[in-house]
Amino acid sequence: MSQVSYFTKEGLEKLKEELNDLKGRGRSEMAKAIQEARDKGDLSENAEYDAAKDAQGLLELNIGKLEQLLASARVIDETQLDLSKVQALTTVKIKNVANGAVMSYMLVSEKEADLKSGRISVSSPIGSGLLGKKVGETAEITIPSGKIKFEILDISI
Repeated sequence: MSQVSYFTKEGLEKLKEELNDLKGRGRSEMAKAIQEARDKGDLSENAEYDAAKDAQGLLELNIGKLEQLLASARVIDETQLDLSKVQALTTVKIKNVANGAVMSYMLVSEKEADLKSGRISVSSPIGSGLLGKKVGETAEITIPSGKIKFEILDISI
């Protein structure tokens, strides 16, 4: 059984667009590449044909993964979020206890994560370490470079 993934409405639409693009344009381009490689002669010694077939297998694998992700995807109604604790799709303002740096992150699904835009995955070390915490609490999170403490300053949408 697959794990449920929570998305924003926009994130789910992007996922659907990506899947439709792979099924339409991606499969079409792959069929052309296979046909061009097939036209080059003997298939038993045709490295280009083998590469195209391998690429087709990867494309189909990617399509399957996206279909599985969509099947388990749920959109969270932001108006129903409990802002008393950190959870998926909330924006949390945190302070690094060691250096006083203040940051703000929205916790999203792994597929929607983008650090540059302030979106971190709920399954990342920091994201999972913040889940369930309340304003005023301190989260001690183990990251690859050691342990880090964050104080929860604010939780919002």
